[in-house]
Amino acid sequence: MQPKDINQIFEIFSKLNPKPVTELSYSNHFTLLVAVLLSAQSTDIGVNKATKRLFENYDTPQKMLELGEAGLKNYIKTIGLFNTKAKNIMALSELLVKNYDSQVPDTIEELIKLPGVGRKTANVVLCSAFGKAAMPVDTHVGRVAQRVGLSKGKNPEQIEKDLMDNIPKKWLYDAHHWLVLHGRYICLARKPRCEICPISNYCEYYRANIL
Repeated sequence: MQPKDINQIFEIFSKLNPKPVTELSYSNHFTLLVAVLLSAQSTDIGVNKATKRLFENYDTPQKMLELGEAGLKNYIKTIGLFNTKAKNIMALSELLVKNYDSQVPDTIEELIKLPGVGRKTANVVLCSAFGKAAMPVDTHVGRVAQRVGLSKGKNPEQIEKDLMDNIPKKWLYDAHHWLVLHGRYICLARKPRCEICPISNYCEYYRANIL
C-alpha cells in the first residue's frame, strides 16, 4: 500500500474519532494492567462488568495481595480462564510490590517480565497508561491490518513491525485504538460491513472482493 493511502486512512480515522481510548474501565496504571490481562480471550464489556466492584476496593498491588487469590476469583469467575488469570494477577502484584515499589513499569522489557503479561498486553499498557507509541496486535488489529493491506505479516510480531514501520509517526499514538474499534464494529471477522466502511476506497479486500 502506498504511503499516501496509509496516511489518508488514518486521516479519516482521526476526523471521525479525534481522541480514541480503550473501552476497558480502569482508574490507574495497575487497574489498567489487570483489566488488559483479564481481557485476553474475553470481551471488554465482560471484563468491565467483573472489575467494576473489584477496582472500587482493590486498586493497588498491595490491596490485591490482601484480597488473595480465592477472593479475586469470586470477582472474575465470569471471565474466561479466570483461574489462570487470578494466579498471574496475584504473582504480578507480588512482584510489583517487591521489585517496583508497587508501580507499573513503563518499558516493554520490564512489563513482559511480569507473570501473564505478553507483548500485546505490555503494548496496550504502554499506549494507554504512558502515552507511548506502541502497536498491540490483537485479533482485531491483525485482521484489519491484513484485510486493508497495511501488513502482509503472518504473525503478530510481523504485523506489529509492519504497522510501526508503515504508519506515519503522527498517527502512531492513536493507531492501535482506531484499528481495534474498526475491527470491533465495522471490519467484522465473519461479515465485514463494507457498505458503511469509511476507508473502503483504500482497502485491498474491498477492491478485490466487493467492487
